[in-house]
Amino acid sequence: MIERIKFLKDEINKHNYLYYVEDNPSISDFDYDQLFSELKALEEKYPELKTPDSPTQRVGSVSEKFLPYKHKYRLYSLDNTYNYEDLRSWYEKIAKDFKDEVEIVCELKIDGLAIALTYENGVFTTGVTRGDGITGENITTNLKTVKAIPLKLFENVDVQVRGEIYMPKSSFEKLNEYSIARGEKTFANPRNAAAGSIRQLDSTITAQRDLSIFVYNSSFENIADAPKTHYEGMQYLKKLGFKINPNIRLCKTIDEAIDYCKEWDTKRFELDYATDGVVIKVNKLSQQEELGFTARAPKWATAYKFPPEEVTTTLLDIELGVGKTGAVTPVAILEPVNLAGSTVARASLHNFDEIKRLDIRIGDKVMIKKAAEIIPKVIKVVEDDEHSHRAVYVPPSVCPDCGEPLETRPDEVNLYCSSPTCSSLLKARLEYWASKEAMDIDNVGPSIIEQLFNKGLVRTPIDLYKLTKEDFLTLENVKEKSASNMFNAIQNSKSKPLSKFLTALSIKHVGKETAEILANEFKTLDRFYNIGKDDLLNILSIGQKIAIEIREYFNNKDNLKMLDEFKSLGINPTQEVEQVSDILKGKTLVLTGTLQNMTRDEAHELIKSMGGKPTSSVSKNTSYLIAGENAGSKLDKAQNLGVIILTEDEFLEMVKGNSPKE
Repeated sequence: MIERIKFLKDEINKHNYLYYVEDNPSISDFDYDQLFSELKALEEKYPELKTPDSPTQRVGSVSEKFLPYKHKYRLYSLDNTYNYEDLRSWYEKIAKDFKDEVEIVCELKIDGLAIALTYENGVFTTGVTRGDGITGENITTNLKTVKAIPLKLFENVDVQVRGEIYMPKSSFEKLNEYSIARGEKTFANPRNAAAGSIRQLDSTITAQRDLSIFVYNSSFENIADAPKTHYEGMQYLKKLGFKINPNIRLCKTIDEAIDYCKEWDTKRFELDYATDGVVIKVNKLSQQEELGFTARAPKWATAYKFPPEEVTTTLLDIELGVGKTGAVTPVAILEPVNLAGSTVARASLHNFDEIKRLDIRIGDKVMIKKAAEIIPKVIKVVEDDEHSHRAVYVPPSVCPDCGEPLETRPDEVNLYCSSPTCSSLLKARLEYWASKEAMDIDNVGPSIIEQLFNKGLVRTPIDLYKLTKEDFLTLENVKEKSASNMFNAIQNSKSKPLSKFLTALSIKHVGKETAEILANEFKTLDRFYNIGKDDLLNILSIGQKIAIEIREYFNNKDNLKMLDEFKSLGINPTQEVEQVSDILKGKTLVLTGTLQNMTRDEAHELIKSMGGKPTSSVSKNTSYLIAGENAGSKLDKAQNLGVIILTEDEFLEMVKGNSPKE
């Protein structure tokens, strides 16, 4: 089970990076949601395996293209479902806590780029992408080119609104036609076109793109008679000059909401913008406040996702590839077919167990599906009279590249190349070393690695640091400037932090998140030499299996020799020391009511920085309840359970260095 959870974490983190940072998603929303739901379910079933670095505890990622900007109010993700039964269960779960009727609001879920807009005295001042929900990218200049975003409101109010930037389908088609005519790259779908347009470093390019926005939430400050419900708030935003989706609907019951979802399941294709579902929110803001949030999503809102599109085509072949771990992965080669507006010729088969489970045979008619027009996967075989006569697919016994025997590993479904000199394996490791997730070496991509490898100039990452500018000039189509850029990029990577270096080493079970935890704990590379298992097990989220792999890696003489060689080349990474207090170590804190000196998100970050754990619900395990103004039922529950109650001032006094109240 640990292996499966580790696999899910790494997969989700990889796809988060591709989606939020690279603007280049590689799987459908539906497939991503299935991975996320499986991880979430496993963590609920085995809570001892839930770790702080789990994707279920975070929202997204932040790009390095723009200046970071901390949100005043955190932007959360949404939990979602693909069936009405789960939607009904969600409603019944939240409704049981209230005697009053729980009204809900339905809005179409726009498929675009989430942003937050800040207005001071009615004037647009700042526009930020969602990023990781806490920190986003400041793209104010670009957003000012979007004509649907008002620069001055009809009333002089202070407000922050959340919305979705999108590109109309008609504009998307015109943009691609224009790009084709000029021989330029086209966008895969309207969402990518919107994200790519709004995040241009040159705002004049953004201004040339036909972008629009729908706003869907707000936070008002210092306003008399502020809206008491979400629906009223949306109508007030419209009055102020914002563009809200005209198809918003107030529903008295969950049945009305389900009818709304059914109505738009097919009607959505008539719209000039992409929508992939319906967002359902509790209407009363007081009830939203009472329900609160999980680590990544509001409990008072959820999304119903429309079923992904499915088409049938012919499986022409199964192609094999070798990754950086030596895992051999199968890919379906398909008869090209149009799916959700794009031509599909390849699809994921995941692993050989999946091929066996689905009984996939070359020549079969297969059903593929995807959401939001991204790379699909094969979901089933379409049975016909010929299927049983086709040859059963037999997994390879030798590496498709080097011909060495493939091996299995305990508790894993993949087949692995057993040769440490396999060229595909070595190239994959070099590509990963240079990737953004690892050492982030600009300009040294797969095609450059391929040429360097084929010329015998590199075999291991160490070889990259021995290259000269003249070596790059021997490559095809590489001129003086490009050679200098690649050489300098490799040399500059020597100063990357320890977390990047540990990630690049491709230690089994050690992905980006685990590498950051290790780097923050040990600070220098030297401390990993002859590391003990107990040293690792004392770190939160490092389990037995991961600890064994890390210890074995750093106790291996060949690996230590390699690390020494890195040092001789000037690569001895360290991690910046974080100044973190442990005054709240082991304590669990809950917030209720309105705070005067900080936002809830700022309070949560402060608690975590002091070693404490912020949660949304009061229980017998709660150490402290921080009660702001207009505290609700959480205060009553805390008093009944005997939980220590702090005022906001008492809490701030505590974290200044005074001992926790007992």
